[in-house]
Amino acid sequence: MKLRVLGRTGVRVSPLCLGAMMFGQWGNPDHDESVRIIHQALDAGINFIDTADVYSAGESEEIVGKALATIDRERVVLATKVHAPMGDDPNQQGNSRRWIITECENSLRRLGTDHLDLYQVHRSDPTVDVDETLGALTDLVRAGKIRYFGSSTFPAHEIVEAQWVAERRGRERFVTEQPPYSMLVRGIEADVLPVAEKYGMGVLPWSPLAGGWLSGAFGSGKDNTSRRASRVPGRYDLSLPENQRKVEVVDQLGALADEAGLTLIQLAIGFVLAHPAVTSPIIGPRTAEHLESQLAAAEVKLEADVLDRIDEIVPPGTNIATADAGWVPPSLASRRLRRRTR
Repeated sequence: MKLRVLGRTGVRVSPLCLGAMMFGQWGNPDHDESVRIIHQALDAGINFIDTADVYSAGESEEIVGKALATIDRERVVLATKVHAPMGDDPNQQGNSRRWIITECENSLRRLGTDHLDLYQVHRSDPTVDVDETLGALTDLVRAGKIRYFGSSTFPAHEIVEAQWVAERRGRERFVTEQPPYSMLVRGIEADVLPVAEKYGMGVLPWSPLAGGWLSGAFGSGKDNTSRRASRVPGRYDLSLPENQRKVEVVDQLGALADEAGLTLIQLAIGFVLAHPAVTSPIIGPRTAEHLESQLAAAEVKLEADVLDRIDEIVPPGTNIATADAGWVPPSLASRRLRRRTR
């Protein structure tokens, strides 16, 4: 695979990043099989692995650690994330200095390594001053625990704020952003991707197959179900008009893929790879067969007429379903923030 530079870090990574969310109870509970899939990806030329503490409550990190234990660790650019709840204790979550430093040590232990190449804040936290978060992450860089840090699913204005705070307070800065991006989820084209380009950030889109909707398993006359539906039902409930619309769009994109001589998976990943702001989309296979079907997309280069057709089907900067955006502004999620107290 032809490597790409991760933002302005100088670190070279594969054009596909192996996402480990499906390794463990959330997907494939067989540790040995999951380790073989990881090794298969590395043998195919992938050198970038992304996981998170919350994936199967730390089990995903443990599986990745087992895979890394039998190879040269320095071959791999290793990324994980912090933020989501990891227990009943209300302080075992979020973006506070207390939790970030504690959970970094926990992730290092589960992964069986003494450093992380990229430590990402999984979501923004409206209860924490971003300087608190940047200060903790900066200290982890200076302590040698992490090499770089990034954000995930941050809105554009918070990405800008974090860059300004880092400059003004003398902190290290977010060098990457990990947003949702696919042919069905294009909202970030309006703001997040231009902002990331402006600040020289690497972009690692999650769910380029839109949670399986672009895997070939969805469309008219198909089951249109996913094992993820129990965790995120709003993205798969076909009683919702937005999800009914996704079925229609997937049919159109499938027909376009056939015309272009590609699988729908290749069209989907090729679309994400075509954006100039994108570094490496994150693929999330659960089986070896899933991995094989996605590896072939690494070399796909879509012609301009194919990209134009995609724009006609899903206009740039739009999300087919609002639930797929991955983030809801607190001002919309909480009625209290929209109503003046009497």
